[in-house]
Formats: sequence, structure tokens, C-alpha cells
Amino acid sequence: MSRTATIRRTTGETDIEVRIDLDGTGVAEAVTGIGFFDHMIVLLARHSLIDISVSATGDLETGSHHTVEDTGITLGMALDEALGDRSGIDRYGSALVPMDEVLVQVALDFSGRPLLSFDAPLAPTVVGGFETDLVAEFMRGLANASRMTLHVDVLKGGGPHHVIEGCFKGVARALRAAVTVNPRVTGVPSSKGSL
Repeated sequence: MSRTATIRRTTGETDIEVRIDLDGTGVAEAVTGIGFFDHMIVLLARHSLIDISVSATGDLETGSHHTVEDTGITLGMALDEALGDRSGIDRYGSALVPMDEVLVQVALDFSGRPLLSFDAPLAPTVVGGFETDLVAEFMRGLANASRMTLHVDVLKGGGPHHVIEGCFKGVARALRAAVTVNPRVTGVPSSKGSL
């Protein structure tokens, strides 16, 4: 069974296409016009082992908010489609990721009940064209569109680059665990029979 998806989402502010393969090797291609964000997408793919291709154009002259948020939504839609009814997956994933002085804890559940709990000490600043408040916006779009419960907690803070990188790597590692097909899981991993 192929666990791939291609989603194109076009609004008055952005035009985004995302392709994913849940059973990939972590190959990434990211062209968003925001260098630091491209780097985060590459990290997300590499550490999740999900092949991810993102092509995004947006109204960057007004800032990177729309492009980042809409990319999160589109990637979430692709995850939701590629997972199908979620049969056979482990469903839950968690990770504790050090990024030098930073320590990030992530837990997620492909529960069908979207929620983001995000606790990160990020002062308002810009890193490589990427506003720090957009980490939460990306994660919210990802969680809502994929119907995932997502908790991201920075246990020990540091520089904004390392905090953001730790968040993306933590989500990646938790995704890797949650989307894994477990041969011992039959059907949908829920006592309700659906997610």
C-alpha cells in the first residue's frame, strides 16, 4: 500500500504544493523563499525519514507569516491523506531531543482530535527571514490539518536558532515513531475502531 500524498493549496496569499512519502528515507526538497524555513523542512524530513518536497510562493513582501502557516496546513493535509484511516500505525510518538544547550520534549497522537500545546521561550526576533513566533503557527497548521494532538515543550532554552531547530527535530523524531507501520497492529489503533 502506497503511503504517499500530493497536495496543492492555493489562496489569495500563497500557492503551495507538498509531496510526501511516509515510507521514504528522509529526502527533502524545500523552496519557500525563506532560507531558514527551508532548512527546517530539510531537518523535518531527514529526522522523520519521511520524504518531503515543498514548493511555495507567497506574499513575502508582507513577511513570512502566510507562507509558513500555509505550508504547515498543506503538509498537515498531506500527512492526513497519506495516513488514510491510520490502519496499522503505532499512532503515538514522542522524542526528547537535545540541541546543544536546548532540550525539547515532543509528544504526539494521530488521534483525529487536533490540538497544539506549545511552550517555548522564544523572544520576538527574526532568524534567516523567519520570525520566531511562526514556529507555533507552523505547528498549529500542521496539527490541525493532520488531525493530530501535538505537544511541544522546550525544557531548557537557549538561542532562538537552537530552540527552533530542536522543536523541528523533536517533531520529526516523534512523527517517525507515530507513522511507523507495526505488524502487530491490526486495523485502526483505537478501541473505537476509527480515528
